[in-house]
Amino acid sequence: MTHQFPLRVYYEDTDLAGIVYYANYLKFIERARSEWVREMGIDQVQMKADGIVFAVRRVEADYLQPARFDDALVVETTMDEGSGVRLICKQEVKRGAEVLFSAIVTVICMNEAGAVVRLPAAIRRSVH
Repeated sequence: MTHQFPLRVYYEDTDLAGIVYYANYLKFIERARSEWVREMGIDQVQMKADGIVFAVRRVEADYLQPARFDDALVVETTMDEGSGVRLICKQEVKRGAEVLFSAIVTVICMNEAGAVVRLPAAIRRSVH
């Protein structure tokens, strides 16, 4: 299953050269993962109330082409692999068919003490 999250580049997203500032790609893919999780029916506010939160464990990122002010982009999120406690997804930021940014993101869940706990059942079911 591939989730698509459309977004537009605003002036505030760009640097002095007029291209998207590199750290903003991480914000873009975070927003896309949040929407993907929401669409799976997972309530992160309730998770937090239950003492569990998502945490990014690792990001491997490749910056391939620049995005510019007013570009219409799409973040594609695809589950790559996972287990009961870890999810690895591939995320690409595209302008049309052109891939501008690609990342492999490892996500876990933690409890209030910082210990790793099982992923929500909806995600575990999607993994297998």
